[in-house]
Amino acid sequence: MGSFDPDGRSVPVAGTVLLDAAVTTRCRRRVHLEHDPVAGGAVGATGVEGAGQIVLPEPDPGVEMRVADAAEHRAQLAARFAVELGAAYRRVPDGRRAERVEATSALMADPAVRAIGAAELPPGDGRRGHAELLVRAGGDDAGWYPLIVVRHRVSDPGAGALTSPLDRPHPSAATVDPDRRVRAVSRDVLRLAHLHRMLAAAGLGASRAWGGVVGLDADCVVWTDLAAGPGQEAGRSALDTYDRRFADRLAVATAARAGGPALAEPSRITECRRCPWWPVCESELRRADDVSLVVRGEDALRLRGRGITTVRMLATLDPRQGLPEPADTDDEHAGGELSADLREAVALARAWRADVPLVRRVHRPDVPRGAVEVDVDMESLGEDGAYLWGVLLSGADVGLEHGYRGFATWDPVPTRDEARSFAAFWAWLTDVRRRAAERGLSFRSYCYNEQAENRWLRGSVERFAGEPGIPAAEEVEAFIASDAWIDLFPAVSTSFLCPRGKGLKRVAPSAGFGWRDPEAGGENSMRWYRRAVGLDGDAPEPAMRDRLLIYNEDDVRATHALRTWMTSDAVLAVPHLDDLRPDPEGAGEPLSEAACAGPRPSG
Repeated sequence: MGSFDPDGRSVPVAGTVLLDAAVTTRCRRRVHLEHDPVAGGAVGATGVEGAGQIVLPEPDPGVEMRVADAAEHRAQLAARFAVELGAAYRRVPDGRRAERVEATSALMADPAVRAIGAAELPPGDGRRGHAELLVRAGGDDAGWYPLIVVRHRVSDPGAGALTSPLDRPHPSAATVDPDRRVRAVSRDVLRLAHLHRMLAAAGLGASRAWGGVVGLDADCVVWTDLAAGPGQEAGRSALDTYDRRFADRLAVATAARAGGPALAEPSRITECRRCPWWPVCESELRRADDVSLVVRGEDALRLRGRGITTVRMLATLDPRQGLPEPADTDDEHAGGELSADLREAVALARAWRADVPLVRRVHRPDVPRGAVEVDVDMESLGEDGAYLWGVLLSGADVGLEHGYRGFATWDPVPTRDEARSFAAFWAWLTDVRRRAAERGLSFRSYCYNEQAENRWLRGSVERFAGEPGIPAAEEVEAFIASDAWIDLFPAVSTSFLCPRGKGLKRVAPSAGFGWRDPEAGGENSMRWYRRAVGLDGDAPEPAMRDRLLIYNEDDVRATHALRTWMTSDAVLAVPHLDDLRPDPEGAGEPLSEAACAGPRPSG
């Protein structure tokens, strides 16, 4: 059992570590830093609650917004459960953690209580955690099933999910759903496994390892058999996967708390992009010139296993001679070839050291062009809705004014007014295509990374089917599949190596484009939107609406600038990967600040 301070906060005890379920999907080095008592002395870190509980001083506004939205979603579901379940439902009052644990235990002992909201489970065996709902197994089974509430979708259209209605949140009420299939989210399944293990350790677990999730749509409970395979790792059940990961993270945290040798060293991975500890790890990686700065994941491990530990060492390799033999044949990471092409990995390392933002992989990039062209960018608020479709018309004259226009709703999403703004966007785009066809002109439209646009093209049609101006799903699918809809992101990936990352704001400056707003970015735009529509209860701010329109306009102009540059002779000034040479004479010089701006996904 853990101990608590007078305010109910967990207090680390010598030799004792309590972890929540999040560690099972978290970087091992982050787990180390969060439990290392001296990590707070690292550059950019500030100590807060408890030993080892360190955060960076500037919270991400996007993360703050999502946390607040998730809390509101949980509160709404708690109110619904109270209504749906009546006297059988009791909610644990707010209070200190120790008080919530005690209150939860008392409610479990009351035979009249069948469901417990905001349950705080007894800590132990290195675990702590809470469930949005516990439901009594019933019958001869004295245990409880955990249920969590999340603010993302947990099912997709299809069939096969096991679901129960919200007024019967119990696996015994679950049936095979003909309209939903499971959207497996690793962190949800592993959190349920964590709660199941906590219940079992306290003698409160149900005989079967079931767990339930209520997602963003909040229309049913999706149930998962945690003991059934395969789980998140091939050949293993969710419980098996959880047990392996939790044991590893517990060992990492325990070693860190005790001040022993670190069981996890820094290495750049995808998670670094949004990790609050990135400035701390980046500082260490830069000092070491670590090879993971340009080659990620398993490839970085394979290179280290062959003695290539720094960017400099990788940059000086001759790709024609291949990789050196492993220094330690017993090293499990030393064998195997790189998933990346060695020639390109070496070029990335050379570009990184030379502060070259782009490297051509091909002689001349290929981007299909049209006589009439439209650049498109969509702005959304998480899963709530798409509030703005921005377009930029250029090319031959089709009788419409060239330039930018935005189709927006300023009613807080989700709202039926989205149907109006989307219908207006679709009608305009269809009109441009029709006018081009009538004149015998080719038409192309462009976006940058179509995943978001396609998600809301399809989602808008699905949500607003039958509303005035909303096209049929088949019409939208035909457009997405046509050669008139071009995603520029694959063209960039095919044409360039990108040491600084492939995001539009990383790549477009090489084409000479700059955003007018120095704070332009997806996370900030969500904060601006909340202020623009008064989502947090304040009066709407028209200035924030103008700021969003400028941001959206710059995004479509950036796409236009990038693709026109890629199809011009100016792009030939970008060095080809075979043009880069190692720099042994400059290898000892420190990297510039520009070269080390991070995090930097490899190309």
